[in-house]
Amino acid sequence: MVIIVNLDVMLAKRKMSVTELSGKLGITMANVSILKNGKAKAIKFSTLEKICEVLDCQPGDILDYKKND
Repeated sequence: MVIIVNLDVMLAKRKMSVTELSGKLGITMANVSILKNGKAKAIKFSTLEKICEVLDCQPGDILDYKKND
């Protein structure tokens, strides 16, 4: 099972930088970059909620599930 993080896609659609998102979320740019690059092992629901609020999207717009073949 693979969870794909499409945060970079949503940032591009919203024309928002990692720096701007970081400031609006109140978390470090390093942590936003970890999420954006798919390197995160977990995400808190409260963080996911804030991301969805700031980017005006649904969790499914950011996270995608791919089954291993």
